[in-house]
Amino acid sequence: MMDSSTSSMAERIRLHLGAHSIVFVGLMGAGKTAIGRRVAQVLGVGFTDSDHEIESVSRMSIPELFELYGEPEFRSLEERVVRRLLRNGPKVVSTGGGAFMSDAIRSAIGRRGISVWLKADVDLLMARVSRRQNRPLLKDADPRGVMQKLIDARYPVYALADLTVESQDVSKEEMVEKVIAALDRHLETRQAQINGAAR
Repeated sequence: MMDSSTSSMAERIRLHLGAHSIVFVGLMGAGKTAIGRRVAQVLGVGFTDSDHEIESVSRMSIPELFELYGEPEFRSLEERVVRRLLRNGPKVVSTGGGAFMSDAIRSAIGRRGISVWLKADVDLLMARVSRRQNRPLLKDADPRGVMQKLIDARYPVYALADLTVESQDVSKEEMVEKVIAALDRHLETRQAQINGAAR
């Protein structure tokens, strides 16, 4: 159940979004899909997970795509899918961990979306991803080492997102409230800048 302050923030966010979409970025296990889906519900807009969309389009799982075609071909398909998803906003989109590393995808999100980085530390990420076996990048003798390398390589790029929200080991409801409040602040500031520039 939404309280009145969350409800009024949601209204303001929808107003300021226009046709833009909210795009969640971050590593596997950060909570992009779980939090993204709930944020979409609060805002009353659609939700799409780009990895699920890729699997639907290709009729293959992500691990199968990696195995059969390799990462470059997968990234090419990912770019086409993300671009298509961004055409019809507003909605909430959660992206795969590597999507935001692509210059083309970042610029597409920059034009048509508001990027939200769910930032999590290695312990939290490993606690979450160890429950699932469908992570092709972690099929390694030292998955924690692989995760740390991904953090080292990707976090400086994720930091280019429009806003950063720390992903914590709290309830999904608390995380959603944090994201909604951060979006509201960001969009209010952006709107004030637009209004100031128009004067």
